[in-house]
Amino acid sequence: MNTTAVKFLELKKIMDELRSKCPWDQKQTIQSLRTMTIEETYELSDAVLSESWEDIKEELGDLILHVLFYSKIAEEQNKFTIEEVLETIAKKLINRHPHIYGNIIVNDEDDVKKNWEKIKQQEGKKSVLSGVPSSMNALPKALCIQEKVKKVGFEWKHIDDVWMKVEEEMQELKQAIKEQSQIEIEEEFGDVLFSLVNYARFLKVDPEVALDKVNKKFIDRFAKMEAMALVDNKHLADLSLEEMDSLWNSIKKQQRD
Repeated sequence: MNTTAVKFLELKKIMDELRSKCPWDQKQTIQSLRTMTIEETYELSDAVLSESWEDIKEELGDLILHVLFYSKIAEEQNKFTIEEVLETIAKKLINRHPHIYGNIIVNDEDDVKKNWEKIKQQEGKKSVLSGVPSSMNALPKALCIQEKVKKVGFEWKHIDDVWMKVEEEMQELKQAIKEQSQIEIEEEFGDVLFSLVNYARFLKVDPEVALDKVNKKFIDRFAKMEAMALVDNKHLADLSLEEMDSLWNSIKKQQRD
């Protein structure tokens, strides 16, 4: 037995022991694990964004533990086992890669994605979008939707057309604002965001990553503003907007220089 298999079985044994002996582990259900799993996924995302390999290693371990935890609970309820989980994903990967395990020829990654969607349909998926998680956050969900429909050819041909759509949606938002229709404003604002996500794809930019970087940059600059104000024994609330704007621009210049 190779080292990977041995380590996996060791971890499975630990999971079995915790489930049988630890009061906290015994109490967990798939519902109670769900929130923790989402938290662990975000922690892995943070580690990936910072390219911290030690943290990535640790967070991957946490997620593997969660896979074992769900599988253990399922086994207790006679639903499925971890062996069946592994068997299912192995079969899926083999079936959806006929260019590797069959005689299908592909030219590029787009062909691979198109084949993937065709096979999913053959497996009984009713819609191209049936695999989009309903609980996924809106921004990554928009990206997921657009990537899926692209696989069946529902895609703009040129990036200029995508930007024209962004401008069209912005004009419709402006019109809704003029008409002071809050329902229309919300809908058109959503259309603007959706079209911008689409434009980001054509720029080969992950909108979630881009926005996260901007959020971090803003937090960093705002913290520096607070620190600069405290040097003069002031809080930001004591400053005018013009004074805060001056601090902000000063920090921007320092960072650029």
